[in-house]
Amino acid sequence: ITVYQGSLGWKHNSGWYTGLFGSNIKFEDPKLDILIGPFVGKSGSLGFADLTYDLLFWSYLYPGATYSNYSELWIRVAKKIGKANFQFEITPNVDDWFGVEGWRGINYAIHPSYSFEKGLNISGSLGYQDLQGAGAEGWTHWNLGVKKLLFGLTFDLRYHDSDVDSSHLVYGSPNGQKIFDERFVIGVAKVF
Repeated sequence: ITVYQGSLGWKHNSGWYTGLFGSNIKFEDPKLDILIGPFVGKSGSLGFADLTYDLLFWSYLYPGATYSNYSELWIRVAKKIGKANFQFEITPNVDDWFGVEGWRGINYAIHPSYSFEKGLNISGSLGYQDLQGAGAEGWTHWNLGVKKLLFGLTFDLRYHDSDVDSSHLVYGSPNGQKIFDERFVIGVAKVF
């Protein structure tokens, strides 16, 4: 499936920001085909040890399958050392994960990156999505990619993968595994 997604956001000088994300998606449930993600957050500096923070409240809204709606709180702290940046993330669910009663999740991840000359950046991510509840199971996920600024656009080529296989309790079916299959993703972004 080809995925098309985009977002529109606004940020104030105080660090407050808001926006809306949209994407087509493909899950086993055929009604889960569109995602709308309104978000609001605050970013800034912690004022010591050159740490920055980003607190984000994000809702996942599925117009054709509102029973799957849920929200997350993203908590990120980052430290820059020279041209390297290390971001640590904890993302707990605010309510039941994908609307499944009693399922709670927390994603833990680290996102290192390194900036080179002429707008080139290498970055990656390593995380674990903990998922608790009857019949739930977590998984490890990772990505590695390169970004380059060209002609006023940011191009991103990234490899994604996870440890989800046919034995996974939640995504072990052939259709479920397609969501987590290894893949290369090309992204193009423009900031105004």
